[in-house]
Amino acid sequence: MRLNFLSVGTKSHHRVGRFSDISMSKEYSDRIEAINFSLDHDDGQSHRDLTGADVILVGVSRSGKTPTSLYLAMQHGLKVANYPLIPEDFERRQLPPALVPHRKKIFGLTIDPQRLSQIRNERRPGSKYADLANCRYEVSEAEAMMRRSGIRWLSSITKSIEEIATTILQEVRPERLAY
Repeated sequence: MRLNFLSVGTKSHHRVGRFSDISMSKEYSDRIEAINFSLDHDDGQSHRDLTGADVILVGVSRSGKTPTSLYLAMQHGLKVANYPLIPEDFERRQLPPALVPHRKKIFGLTIDPQRLSQIRNERRPGSKYADLANCRYEVSEAEAMMRRSGIRWLSSITKSIEEIATTILQEVRPERLAY
């Protein structure tokens, strides 16, 4: 059976890539802007314009902040900054000063210390950074800091990026969930 599109009132445009007009849409531009923002604010690289962030992710290094940030930017058009909590933050026993004014946008990620040690050993085998005792300390201090600061958080160990993102959207940006 051969379909004749002219019989349904559809006229051919006779050009390849006619769907490329998406690049002219505001939604597309907003997503590209969100991705660029998230890349610029990855791993605490910049504190500039945190007011423009929709979400700020915090947690120890290798807890899943970067992939979650990029997923939220690409799939939901959110501008996401992510900030690693480091030993100096734990010594101060409070959120980094640059983040305090943005507390309502902050969401924390944590991870099982044993899994964290495995992941870090893939990057820097045998280092203090990857040492299980250090990972236990960092995770414990990060979770305590988030509790003290009233930061919502979850463990990334048993959840997919999609599940983590959905939880973040429910907690921080419920208006962005579309069912």
